[in-house]
Amino acid sequence: MRTRFVLPLLLANLCLAGCATMDSGDPTADLEGADVSTRMVDGDRVDEYRVQGQLHVVKVTPKRGAPYYLIDRNGDGRLDSSKGEGPVSPVMWKLFEWD
Repeated sequence: MRTRFVLPLLLANLCLAGCATMDSGDPTADLEGADVSTRMVDGDRVDEYRVQGQLHVVKVTPKRGAPYYLIDRNGDGRLDSSKGEGPVSPVMWKLFEWD
């Protein structure tokens, strides 16, 4: 009877441990001296982070829901996309945070 509950509990712990080790930090934290411009679009707050005039990160805080980030990973000034995905991707959400 106990073994029936041990496996689901073990799997849940492994999933949570995997989430805790993922890099879910704020991508704007290491942008020292960034110029931030803020605008409202349809009730959503859009913050653009630029360093020396070049776009690095866009943070979108929806009217409802968790904020997400659009990131320029290769420094070309355009937000990156992955093959097979839309013109701007990936979108990252910060779901959990531990202190």
